[in-house]
Amino acid sequence: MPRRPLFLLKIVLVLSFLVSLLSGCGEFGEVTMKETYPLESVNKDGSQTSYIYRAANKTVPEVARELAEQKKPRQISKEDAEHMFLVYSNEWIHVQKDERNPDDTLIEVDSEEYVRQNYSPSFLEGYLVASLIGNMFDSLGRHGDYRGYSSRDVYQPAKQYEAPTAKDKKAIPPLTVERSGSIFKRGQDNSGSSKKVGDNGNVFGKSSSGKIVKEKDGKSGFDSIFSPSKSKKPKTRVGTGKIFKRGRR
Repeated sequence: MPRRPLFLLKIVLVLSFLVSLLSGCGEFGEVTMKETYPLESVNKDGSQTSYIYRAANKTVPEVARELAEQKKPRQISKEDAEHMFLVYSNEWIHVQKDERNPDDTLIEVDSEEYVRQNYSPSFLEGYLVASLIGNMFDSLGRHGDYRGYSSRDVYQPAKQYEAPTAKDKKAIPPLTVERSGSIFKRGQDNSGSSKKVGDNGNVFGKSSSGKIVKEKDGKSGFDSIFSPSKSKKPKTRVGTGKIFKRGRR
């Protein structure tokens, strides 16, 4: 192979590596990571399937918005603090406030058949258009009075939920959304506070020694390890002495 094409190939490979590296890391250690909602409960009966995921410390509108941004639904209900629905071609997602733990939000992913056989049409009509509900439920067909996993003790589905097995967790893809995070220093204290790489002028994330200085607001901090030290003139000694020959006593 001629030298020039070989040289160009090497350049392309190096640039590809740099692009992949920079796409994973940003300024001050900012990275893109995937936050996974853990699978909590499973309800399966043939084509009727329902999977429950938990979004800790998030509101219903916040979670619904994140899911809609990840995958655009055919229809989404209006913003509500208690219940929201995202309708897709082959599944319905019911985002609901956890009545037992109000700080958390539950994500219920149901197959169409599960919705048809278990949900209360009158309950769904309060959140979705009537035409969609009419197409889903046959007026002569069977349906339940279920209103979501959060109220399962009062409005029970035909079949009870169970804890997911290892096989269930492996077979069902987790719900994920793109989130941003930070790379933290090792040796993070137990208080939960953490610092980003690059704090205090240290790009390696390790503690460094430095001089404690007093700032204008009265707070103290460490000088950067890259700050140039002030130059000082070397000390010199002036004196008189004698020069002796070797071997002379």
